[in-house]
Amino acid sequence: YKLMKRFTKPFNFLLIIITLGAFTACDKNNNVALFSVQNDIELGQQVSAEIENDPNFDLMSRSEYPEAYNYLDDMVNEILNSGEVAYRQEFAWDVTLVKNDSTLNAFAAPGGYIYVYTGLIKYLDNADDLAGVIGHEIAHADLRHTSRNLQRQYGVSILLSIILGNDASKLEQIAGQIAGTLAGLEFSKEFEEEADAKSVVYLADTKYACNGAASFFVKLEEQGQTGGPEFLSTHPNPGNRVADINAKADEVGCDTTPIGGDGYAQFKADLP
Repeated sequence: YKLMKRFTKPFNFLLIIITLGAFTACDKNNNVALFSVQNDIELGQQVSAEIENDPNFDLMSRSEYPEAYNYLDDMVNEILNSGEVAYRQEFAWDVTLVKNDSTLNAFAAPGGYIYVYTGLIKYLDNADDLAGVIGHEIAHADLRHTSRNLQRQYGVSILLSIILGNDASKLEQIAGQIAGTLAGLEFSKEFEEEADAKSVVYLADTKYACNGAASFFVKLEEQGQTGGPEFLSTHPNPGNRVADINAKADEVGCDTTPIGGDGYAQFKADLP
């Protein structure tokens, strides 16, 4: 009804309906997506470029910290190669370390660009914890949560103008806003629960405890951090998430045994 009010002429409204039908389809995860996968890829590239040029992000170079990146890449690739990541081949899946020990954060931009803060890595106790968080962030990108957020935030007409190539500057503007404030990466309770559940599924056939994210939230509760780190600001409280993650692990029937050392202490030592 709201959309109809914006298009007073029946012909214009009919044109919008026809155009929506042409561009809207279920994606690989059976979600209705107005943005195409290529739109996700292009938006992710622009967000990544914005972050790379933003002095507020102290990005660690691969050439300067090869050991740390080797460890992180091995973890990310094992999760990606689980066979459960729908857009394994289409998205970039590029992981970058952010030098900031005072920030407990990790986030994933559209198209598989993942950023992990050193503060989060040093806060976590073992590889299973980090694998659980990274699985969660991979899920946000793979489930296309950012573009699904944009559909709700900007509405049909603006997104159609971008998709049809009539407003390229708007896509750049959106990318800049996402990179500058990370506001476009704040997700609903529904999306956070989806990402938690997918993290368990991703880790089920890896060497990591499939409920790795749960032990992270246990630590948050033990330390009284009910609000959690920055990237959890809109999430359900840690206690509920622990129960939900463990319930998903029981449903999947996957191994929840921690892998132990696995070089995680050395990985942390390799960070500045």
